[in-house]
This record gives sequence, structure tokens and C-alpha cells, in this order.
Amino acid sequence: MRSWPDPSPTNAFTVDFEDWYHGIELDPSTWPSLEKRLEVGTLALLELLQEQSVTATFFILGDAAEQHPDLVREIAAQGHEIGTHGTRHQFVYNLGKDEFRKDVAYSLEILGGLVSGPIYGHRAPYFSITEGCEWAFEVLQECGIRYDSSVFPVKNYRYGIPGSPRWRHHRDSGLVELPPTTWRFAGCNLPTAGGAYFRLFPYTLSRFGLTQANAEGHPGVFYIHPWELDPDHPRLALPYRVRVPHYYNLRATRSRLRRLLSDVPFTSASEVLVELTDAETAVS
Repeated sequence: MRSWPDPSPTNAFTVDFEDWYHGIELDPSTWPSLEKRLEVGTLALLELLQEQSVTATFFILGDAAEQHPDLVREIAAQGHEIGTHGTRHQFVYNLGKDEFRKDVAYSLEILGGLVSGPIYGHRAPYFSITEGCEWAFEVLQECGIRYDSSVFPVKNYRYGIPGSPRWRHHRDSGLVELPPTTWRFAGCNLPTAGGAYFRLFPYTLSRFGLTQANAEGHPGVFYIHPWELDPDHPRLALPYRVRVPHYYNLRATRSRLRRLLSDVPFTSASEVLVELTDAETAVS
């Protein structure tokens, strides 16, 4: 990996590994009939990461892993960290504690059959660990998860805890939380580093959000979906607030991402946490 000037922290590059239809709230019973295109975006993404010598964390959806086991094996073979994204891509706050436990446990069972080594990281579908379902953190620890990246400190109609800490912190349960990056502006947290925000906002805002976090001494957390590098995936008639963030500016993703990987230092989420721990140990 390239060396970057100190003392800039390294940022976490994370991937929500799911197909184009998983995150648009379709009835799961329709999934088998939809075109499978996860390989297209994943191979493009792996090529970019290899080109820039970046190791990433892939939060793998269980359903996607069952459909594309060889892709998961290839991701691991290229040295990327494997985390869990659950199994069925449902809102945690709609599942309830017992169903969430089953969903996470089954995803870990699927991944355990594909890759070696323990799975320590988790990201909830739709960032859907919100106020009122803090029980999810206890469930994750019961399942052997050590860190989570599900709590987005923003206000969104599907997710978010605006008052949650913006940087790495420990939950009362002891679980480490690594939130996606935001920029504090006019008393609000603005999402700046990933997903639809990476395509909706100017590129410079995403880069600024990460570099500003670094200037304050914190690693940023960026996220992307493989389907965002596949602009030719099927287009469905969807509600406006779903259609726009899903389809807008997809053809710009690859070039923007290549530029970001060149402009900003990245590594996996677990490596970021190790670097933070080492830095704190050195100071104490």
C-alpha cells in the first residue's frame, strides 16, 4: 500500500455487498425472478481496489453470498476483510430481537462455509439500528461480533440517530461502533462519504468530508455498493424518493471512485481500529 504523509489517519473503505435489488424494499419473494448482476459491479470494484493497492471491508449479505459464493471467495482471496451484512436485507427495527439474532447467526453460518477465519464486523441493512433497538448490540456480541458500523448519525426517513457520536466509540455493551463519516455544518450532521451521497453531491464534498475528519484526528468511513459501478442494471418504476438516490449519476461512480482512491488513504475497517488502538496505546 502507498505511504501517506503523517499524521493523517487512514480511512476505512467499506462495501455493502448486495445486488441491485436488495436495497430498494422489494418483496423478497420477487428476488429469484430478478436479473442477477452482482458480479458486474464487484469485479469492477475489485479492479479499482487492486489498481490503488487498497484493502477494503466487504459487509456480505447472506442472500448474496448464497447466490455468488465464488465471488465471496475471490474477495477474501484478494486479501479483503469479510464482515456480515445480515441475511435477508430487512430493517433491524422491523425484525425484533429474536429474528435479528437468527438473521445474523445464519449469515455467519453461510460465510463460515465460504471463508476461513472469524467474522468480527457487522453493518445492518439500511443502517437500521436506530433508537429503540439498542438490544441489537447485545445480540451482535452474543454472535461474536466485535465492531459494528450501522449507526449513521444523521436524520433519514429510513435510518439514523442524529445525536449519536460521529466518531469511533464504545457502546455500553462494549461493542465498538464505527459510524459512516459526516460533516458538522450549521448544527447538523451532513452525510458526506458514500452511497447515494457520493453520487448526489459534488465529488469535492465527499473528499472534503474525509479530509476534514482526518484534520480533526479521526479516520473517515466510506461506503459503496457494487451495483453503483453497474449503471446498466435494470431500472424499475419506483417511488421518487427511492428512484432518485438509487439511479442518479451511476455512470459517474467509477471515475469518481478512482479519483477518491487516489486522493485519500484507505484500508479495511478492522485495520483502522487497530491503528486507533495502537495510537492510543502509544500516547498512554
